[in-house]
Formats: sequence, structure tokens, C-alpha cells
Amino acid sequence: MSAILLPFTDGGEVDWPGFAAHVERTAAAGLTPAVNMDTGYVQLLDDATKAEVLAVTSDLCDAFVGGAHIADGAGDPFDPGRYAREFDRIAASGGTPVVFPSHGLNALDADGWVAAHARLAEGCDRFIAFELGPMFVPYGRIYPLEAYRGLLGIGACIGAKHSSLERPPEWDRLAMRDEVRPDFHVFTGNDLAIDMVCYGSDYLLGLATFAPDVFAERDRRWAAGDDDGFRDLNDLLQELGDLTFRQPVPGYRHNAAQFLRLRGWIGSDHVPDGATRRPDDDLDALTDLGRRLGVLG
Repeated sequence: MSAILLPFTDGGEVDWPGFAAHVERTAAAGLTPAVNMDTGYVQLLDDATKAEVLAVTSDLCDAFVGGAHIADGAGDPFDPGRYAREFDRIAASGGTPVVFPSHGLNALDADGWVAAHARLAEGCDRFIAFELGPMFVPYGRIYPLEAYRGLLGIGACIGAKHSSLERPPEWDRLAMRDEVRPDFHVFTGNDLAIDMVCYGSDYLLGLATFAPDVFAERDRRWAAGDDDGFRDLNDLLQELGDLTFRQPVPGYRHNAAQFLRLRGWIGSDHVPDGATRRPDDDLDALTDLGRRLGVLG
């Protein structure tokens, strides 16, 4: 799965044609688009824009996932009703909901966090949970492994995205998955270790939005047993991840816009107000990586 960048024009408006084209090319490459995620600036969007993102994606894709985001504040309680309404909107559009973290949800203790997901499962047949580290959002949190075990007991929870940017806790989750519920998907969100697919993770990566075509080719080589070819592409993509997911991590979204503009896929690298920007000096490194990946002349 690829978390889709929501591009903007120089004037600060959503670039809807650019977004639609990127969703379409991602699906055509064989990756499942993930919209209204951190890569899509979901924290900065109003309800109307989030709804339009779902509508555009639904028109273009038979399968996609969408972030169920609740705009709450520090100290607000967990609000299952608001999550349920987001779940319904996403499911009605044909997508699978992803439980985007919120202040209220991540303020719960481990047992409460599992109970909250069990409650959300009562109103839907499938969803994806999401552990998001605080390097992405200030209310991010990675829960103890035993809480993760609790997720595995929720039938409607088909998987969980893990974004700690660390290997050991993801390895622990894979081992528990294999022991307890082998059909459960551990979706790596570790853009600093995209070879987690070699250990049994699936992926839902923001890095994949830079080059869904190259990720698809990397995956094809892995599936075909072309280990050398896989490593060649994986190493170059990892260089791109190391550059763009450096601190402050949210700046990767501006790098994505810079890279997609260099590729001629969008017309601007503008980011919305409140989003982290990268220096223009990054363009030289991005151009070099694009050439070595074979996507820039």
C-alpha cells in the first residue's frame, strides 16, 4: 500500500487533477492507494476536502484504504461516535478504514486502547489499526506488545500499520502474528527500513508515493526470487527514505512534492499552511537519486 501525497498548487489550492493522476498511476502499478493519511495532510484538511478525496479515489479505484481521522485536542476523551461516522463514510465510498490516531484514543491505557478498537469493530466488518510514533504527530504513541496481542483477537481488525521507525518492535509483532493469527497483516510504516518485507511485513509507506512504479518493480523482483535485482532497487529506495524521513520527519511530505514535481507528475511543490518544508538544497540530492533510480533524465 502507498500513502498518497495530496498535492497543492502554487496558489494553495488542492491540485485535484494531480491527485487523481497519482492515485490512478499508483493503482495501475499494482499498489493499493491509501488516502487521507499523514502523507495526505489529513490533519490539516476540513471535512469537505476529506470527502472529496474519498470521492475522487472511489471513482478511480476498486480497492483503497482511507484514514479515519478525528480532529480533537489534548485532554479530549475518546469519541467512538465520531470514529464510527468516519468509518461509515469510508466504507460507503468502497474503502477500508484505517484508525488514524487521535488525542482521545492515544490517551487511553493499553487495555482501554484495545477495548476502544473492539468497540469500533462492532459497527464494521473490516478495518486497519495504526500505531503512529510521536515523530510524526505529537499525539502519536506505540503501545506495549501485549496490547498488540489484544488487536489480534479482534476479528474485524485485519491488520495494523506500525510506524515506530524501529525494527525490533516490528519483529516482535511479526513473531506474535505468526504465533497467534497468521492471516493478520503487519503493515510496516518504517520508511527507514523498507526491507521489512523480507521478514514478513506488508507495507503501507509514505515513501512509496515518491515512486510507486519503482516500488512495484522492486516487489516484482522479490516475488520472482531475483535477490540481486531486489537489493539494487531496495538500496536506492532506502537512500531516498533516509534522506527524506530525517528529522523533522513530517518534512518528508514536502520532499515528496519536490520529487513528484521533478518527475513532471505535479506542477508545484507547495505545501499547505502548517506543514514542514525542506530546504531547496534537497533538490540536488533528489535529482541525483531520481537519475540513479532511472526515473529522471
